[in-house]
Amino acid sequence: MNMHTIDWVIVFGLLATLLMGAAYTARYTNSVSAFLAANRCGRRYIIAMANAMAGVGVITLVNYFEMRFETGFTGFWWDSLSEPALIVIALSGWTIYRFRQTRAMTLAQFFEMRYSRNFRVFAGLVAFIAGIVNFGIYPQVGAHFFMALCGFPETFLFLGFECSTFICLMLFMLGTAIVFTFLGGQIAIMVTDFIQGAFVNLVFVILIAFLLGWAFSWDQIAETMLKAPEGKSLVNPFHMEKQADFNVPYYLIAVFIVFYGFISWQGTQGYNCCAANAHEAKMAGVLWGWRWRLLLTVTIIVPIAVITLQKHPDFAVQATELQQSLDSISADSDRELATLQNRMRTPFALALLLPPGLLGLVCAAMMAAFISTNDSYMHSWGSIFIQDVVLPFRKKPLSPRQHLWMLRFSILGVAIFIFIASLLIRPTQYIAMFFSITSAVFVGGAGAAIIGGLYWKRGTAYGAWAAMISGAILAVTGVVVKQADLTSLEPLMEQGNSFARLLLFLRDDVTGQEMNLYSMLTAIGLYVGVSLFGPRNVTNMDRLLHRGQYAIEGESVPNMDEPKTWLERLGIDREFTKGDRWVAYISVGWPLIWTIVLIVLSIWNLKVDVTDHWWLSFWRIMTWVLTGGALMVTIWFTIGGLFDMRFLFKHLKTHRADDTDDGRVERDS
Repeated sequence: MNMHTIDWVIVFGLLATLLMGAAYTARYTNSVSAFLAANRCGRRYIIAMANAMAGVGVITLVNYFEMRFETGFTGFWWDSLSEPALIVIALSGWTIYRFRQTRAMTLAQFFEMRYSRNFRVFAGLVAFIAGIVNFGIYPQVGAHFFMALCGFPETFLFLGFECSTFICLMLFMLGTAIVFTFLGGQIAIMVTDFIQGAFVNLVFVILIAFLLGWAFSWDQIAETMLKAPEGKSLVNPFHMEKQADFNVPYYLIAVFIVFYGFISWQGTQGYNCCAANAHEAKMAGVLWGWRWRLLLTVTIIVPIAVITLQKHPDFAVQATELQQSLDSISADSDRELATLQNRMRTPFALALLLPPGLLGLVCAAMMAAFISTNDSYMHSWGSIFIQDVVLPFRKKPLSPRQHLWMLRFSILGVAIFIFIASLLIRPTQYIAMFFSITSAVFVGGAGAAIIGGLYWKRGTAYGAWAAMISGAILAVTGVVVKQADLTSLEPLMEQGNSFARLLLFLRDDVTGQEMNLYSMLTAIGLYVGVSLFGPRNVTNMDRLLHRGQYAIEGESVPNMDEPKTWLERLGIDREFTKGDRWVAYISVGWPLIWTIVLIVLSIWNLKVDVTDHWWLSFWRIMTWVLTGGALMVTIWFTIGGLFDMRFLFKHLKTHRADDTDDGRVERDS
């Protein structure tokens, strides 16, 4: 056992705080609108912090640790290609602003409003299936992480019975997330995720400071980074031509996916509809980008520290202990063993490095990260199944009490499914590749239907069907081709069989990320083509987006269609107060400066072979800049979020629930 008394006090102290916060919200969760959308009382800071935390679970961090072990600082460099995309998304309120204007509680509800009820059910079912399959490994990854970090044995005795630690850990962590979700729905999730976000971000800053200022010297890190194989540099982003998995095309495609699928993935869909109005949703989007720029700096530093621990001679003793821990892992196959060792390397190493107290803080932070993602995902997928697959078939509306209990039972069903899935799914590939394949089943076609539905009045239901079906088929094809044994086709390929050649080409030469791109481009082409040349329809966009004569008091600004200034054309329109403008300037200024650095250094490297030692000096400066920025942003968001939480509870006390605001779409007779 690695944990000391002080460590357990910290962990259970945080859990008790979160439980009290969730219990307090239960009094306000008396309507479907409250359970699904927090009665639309969310403001920018609490949404930005909580939504960011919901997306930074243990599995997300382990995913980044896996990637950074392969790419080091170079992965962060190429990840930054998305900065220009995030600038445009932030200023324009890309998709999120218009989605909030529709007042839809789920994405598929928007699909019914825009296309048809049948398409809503189909899209909801595809989203639900893709979502829970993707969700199926979350408890597994989390349990393995905590077993390694805390030093838990494989089994323990309880009342004379031998119990599996792995199973009990999953049950405990899932049970905690279920309690939070049952008590207060989206209100409890948003409040507890915000608390967890403030705590976790602060702990991560402390962890970075410890690793760089105490555990390792920069000289030790630099010496280790320079030992990377040729063509797989960990410091020079222009010397990674032999990197097979996380190469430059991988990151370029990721930039396209950021635009195409910005709100497509529905794991945290409650945050898409809980804003007080569309402007608050847009401002939350402006702030959201800080999550990637600064708050995830820990995903760079921790893997680099672990690599140094393993490979630098000054840490030979600790490296031996770490290897012994990795060798103690048992698995059914060599591939599974390699995957588990890769995933558990970081928690084993942290257990060796961290002193009492800090180990407890990190364990509590990771526990918070696990809960925040799991309660948000269970809430999302459980709600989508009821709202978009079950309820559209009911002719008579449910009472609020019936509706709420149906949602809770669905969420419980999701939890049971992912528990069983985590027992059955074998860990045999990178988490990023598993995410890429499973998410594409829905996102591949949904992106075209979302963007076309929100921005193009001539997009039709037929186009949406074509996009969704083609995207799903191509994504499933990618799954089958990547997983199936196609050895028997090799003789046919040698004989010139074109079909066999195509399948083997897709298996061997096309990555999961590239398959995603092909499915998305096909979906876009079919959506546009079928909408233009098939049965035509023109949608009343003012009615869909509650503009003009359909505007709702308190949720829109009049005269938005008047001529705009150059700032308004950039997205900083008349809804922005003076304070909003400064928030936008700061939030856009940082990525803009970084984008300029990216361009200048890229041009320089094309003309001059910049040395690895220069890059090491660059990364040393950037590391401390990012860490200092992360601390300032954490303080900024925490203060803003506390004011937003006061606003939330003040408005919840006086809010009168509308029982018809439950996700139904009323159509004209």
